[in-house]
Amino acid sequence: MEFDPNAAFEAVGPLLAAFLQVTLLVTVLGSIIAAALGLVWAIGRRELPRIPGAILAWILDVVRMTPLPLQLLFGMAVVTELDGFRRFGDIEPTTLLTYLGIVVFGIHYSTYMAESYRAGIESIRQGQWEAATALSLPRRRTWRAVIIPQALRATLPSLGNWAIAMFKDTPFLIVITVPEMVSEAERIGGASFKYTETFAVAGLIFLAASYPTAVLMRKLEKKLAY
Repeated sequence: MEFDPNAAFEAVGPLLAAFLQVTLLVTVLGSIIAAALGLVWAIGRRELPRIPGAILAWILDVVRMTPLPLQLLFGMAVVTELDGFRRFGDIEPTTLLTYLGIVVFGIHYSTYMAESYRAGIESIRQGQWEAATALSLPRRRTWRAVIIPQALRATLPSLGNWAIAMFKDTPFLIVITVPEMVSEAERIGGASFKYTETFAVAGLIFLAASYPTAVLMRKLEKKLAY
């Protein structure tokens, strides 16, 4: 078996298009949703009364402990059951399923980010809370001006790692027939019988996108340590 550089070169264009149109889009928007919801969940677990807080914690555990492909299939079943493809007839089915993937990825990874936020919040010394109380700061302002900035400083590297993990999980979109980069590589490889070349290109694109992000996260972690 010989590696065919021409086949690899021809696969670059379609794979980059799939990367930009689906893989990167789902990762960026999913990460934004996950980061925002994760902070909401973390604050809710601390601020809600005992019973609602316990219910929220149970729901987050269920989402976190069930497989992502199953959640994607469940979301697709819900859209189908609600006749979403007909209701949003002006949107292409593939585009609608991509939006579904963004939402499911965002919700799924928000449960992991919530744990990172919770660890950051709990790392703040009790004296910070007591000082805010002594200054008669409203609870909302205490969170906004005192707690969240310090928690973010401790959790940003962890949030970046979860975003990278989300990026690497985007091939799961194939279970709802969204043509992300890996499934596109499989399609191209099947048409030309050049699987090695197309998957090598897909792997290099993944590496080229994730490695600089990982390096940036390490630098950010060192910077925030001071």
